[in-house]
Amino acid sequence: MNDSMSIPHLIMNASTVVQAVMLLLIIGSIISWVMIFQRTFVMRRARKAHQAFEERFWSGVDLNELYRETPSEQETQGAEHLFRSGFREFNRLLPKTRSPQAILDGVQRSMRVAWSREEERLNLHLVFLATVASASPYIGLFGTVWGIMGSFQSLSMAQQATLSTVAPWIAEALIATAMGLFAAIPAVIFYNRLSAESGRLLGKYEDFAEEFHSILHRNLQGRAETGSA
Repeated sequence: MNDSMSIPHLIMNASTVVQAVMLLLIIGSIISWVMIFQRTFVMRRARKAHQAFEERFWSGVDLNELYRETPSEQETQGAEHLFRSGFREFNRLLPKTRSPQAILDGVQRSMRVAWSREEERLNLHLVFLATVASASPYIGLFGTVWGIMGSFQSLSMAQQATLSTVAPWIAEALIATAMGLFAAIPAVIFYNRLSAESGRLLGKYEDFAEEFHSILHRNLQGRAETGSA
């Protein structure tokens, strides 16, 4: 390949606009890969934490003991966070009201807030991946259009139209398109993958909240029956 047509040479000698487009795409691609690795690690850790907590929860351990063993709210995550929030509200309302429904409504509200925080934590930075996935092809296309415009301008100024006259412009235009796809394809693949994983985990958290709510409901029914007896 001629040195003048090598990719590094074309990038270094591209027009300022096309270089700016390429730089923007490179920065977006680097940041998206950082987000991909970071969110993949978060999802894996959340999945393991949920599995470990559910095994502990369904092992028959006393709920008061389990609550005492859970870390502070800032350190909990997933179903453990929902459990801590719900059981704390349960213990707070139990001595204050005799209405089981009021207690259960308070527990449900508390777990709903905890679930929303977990949703925000799991979906953090996914919007950036979606933005890179959707915008990168168009940013690359802008560089492509600018490069083609430059090729037509060089044709208009050349006395004799040859392939060597327009080849550098066309080449840098195609490089801009390729870099747009290079940034967009991994972002869209991992956005879909991470979004699906987040949805599965949030579904498991919601199922746990429903099951825990049912356990507390049976607990209150047992207390009411014992009190009436």
